[in-house]
Amino acid sequence: MAAKKAEQALVDQWRDILALHARTQCELDRVLHQHGLCASDFEVLDVLADGPARGGSDSGPSYRVQEISERVHLSQSALSRLIARLEKDGLVQRCMCPEDRRGVRVALTVKGRTLHGEVLPVQRAVLTRMLAS
Repeated sequence: MAAKKAEQALVDQWRDILALHARTQCELDRVLHQHGLCASDFEVLDVLADGPARGGSDSGPSYRVQEISERVHLSQSALSRLIARLEKDGLVQRCMCPEDRRGVRVALTVKGRTLHGEVLPVQRAVLTRMLAS
């Protein structure tokens, strides 16, 4: 009986985590939509804003696509489509990876960095509101 209660408590905790994630994701999508972004778009911009600098001194931070996919929990194909859309909107730029010619690096543009800076407090406020307990 005690084992059954412990198991049910674990399942309840898991479902609470899933529900909190779903509510938070929906709220992020709702508020970020006002800025032309969804939660996944912002996550990519946020990762790129904190990325390691590569190349010359005038190069901004960048990541390989594979490195981004590991941080934002999207499949490589979904991430590629998202990056293509962000590139079309002028928020990121892709360039060849100097250390591996088959690879691609992604970096924020000035427009992307500016938008990230404007939206960052909005996203963090949602996280604070939804996750503070």
